Amino acid sequence: MSEESSWGQYSRLVLQQLETLSNGIEGLRTELQDVKNQLTELKAKEDRVQDLKDWKEKIDDVASPTQLQVALQEIEDLKTFKTKAVTIFAGVQFLMAAVLAYSKFF
Repeated sequence: MSEESSWGQYSRLVLQQLETLSNGIEGLRTELQDVKNQLTELKAKEDRVQDLKDWKEKIDDVASPTQLQVALQEIEDLKTFKTKAVTIFAGVQFLMAAVLAYSKFF
């Protein structure tokens, strides 16, 4: 009887250890899946970074950042000049119209 009892205890112990190992393996599978997902995200980010590097190299071939800054400043200056020129032109036209109207009355 003690032999059957010890065999029963041993089999329960083995089953318990197998269940523990099974739970551990399942936990590792879950962690591995998380790592795979994170790796996929990192690869996507790396691709985006590489695209940005390629774009920057192409832009640098056209103009340097300093040249782009100077060009933007020149564009802003041209916009200001255009506004001033249109305003002065409108003022001169108004003065010419006023002079013509004044000359017709007198």
